[in-house]
Amino acid sequence: MSLPPGTYTLGPDDGTLSVRTGRTGAAAMAGHNLLLHVTAWRATLTVAEEMSASTLELTVDSTSLRVIEGSGGVQALDDDNRAEIRQTIDDDVLKRQPIAFRSTSAREADGGLHVDGELTLRGATAPIGFDLVLTDGRLTGGCTVRQSDWKMKPYSTLFGALKVVDEVEVAVDAAFPPA
Repeated sequence: MSLPPGTYTLGPDDGTLSVRTGRTGAAAMAGHNLLLHVTAWRATLTVAEEMSASTLELTVDSTSLRVIEGSGGVQALDDDNRAEIRQTIDDDVLKRQPIAFRSTSAREADGGLHVDGELTLRGATAPIGFDLVLTDGRLTGGCTVRQSDWKMKPYSTLFGALKVVDEVEVAVDAAFPPA
């Protein structure tokens, strides 16, 4: 199903913007692979009659990431662990800086739209691209964000024995068009 022309605003009331992290290092089994949800985000998608004229803008409050689940690890995450992870993300990883994406080009893709643009993350801007697909009234898409492409050193602890992998998976799944 192709995307119908129009301007659409999406946010947490319409669906989920999620982030998945993995772990590596000698002490990887002590850590968790995390699923985080962004609770404060806004996307404006303008689908033009001519797909190449379509645009997408996304803003994210970096302090709104919440731990939904942690898999692996030697013990289950509790509320204190979740709060500690949130604090680490805010203070050390994203440093409470806004996240923004602005498209620079778009083209029709199978079932939707391929969007290229610039992602600003922790003050650095770099190019990234991804597909958005409309299926059964849901808009889905995702991409891999390699932290080092934004001059970020992946978080590590235990003297580097436990590290977050450089590649973080970001995905959106939202009702379309929003009610």
